[in-house]
Amino acid sequence: MTSRKGFTLIELMVVIFIVGILAAVAIPIMRGRIDAAKWSEGKASAGSIRTAIRAIHAEKGPAFDYSTITTLADIGFADADLDGRYFKDEDYVYTITSGDPLTYLITVTANVGNSPEAPANPPSMTLDDLGTFLP
Repeated sequence: MTSRKGFTLIELMVVIFIVGILAAVAIPIMRGRIDAAKWSEGKASAGSIRTAIRAIHAEKGPAFDYSTITTLADIGFADADLDGRYFKDEDYVYTITSGDPLTYLITVTANVGNSPEAPANPPSMTLDDLGTFLP
């Protein structure tokens, strides 16, 4: 008799089953990483807004009437300056509540500007004057 070498059908099915389990576990983990990577664009632009607000504060001083600053153009951004792949200008809203000490909040909300590839989770993030992002 000749000896046959190879895998049995059961062995192949076990391997396919294990690969399926690994894929079912890995896909949700990867999805979370993709959203985190997309949010890096929104965080970077929020940081640019923060820098612009702090520059205005350094130039104008704490006695300046910050209620007059209401649009992105007021802090030096032109139309579509903050437009990226995942976030648009409309996705960024900021409020300056005081000039002495400087306090502000910058809120980035995904998909206000109808970007089809915007991250799904979390729906928004807020950057405070201490430089902390709050989901």
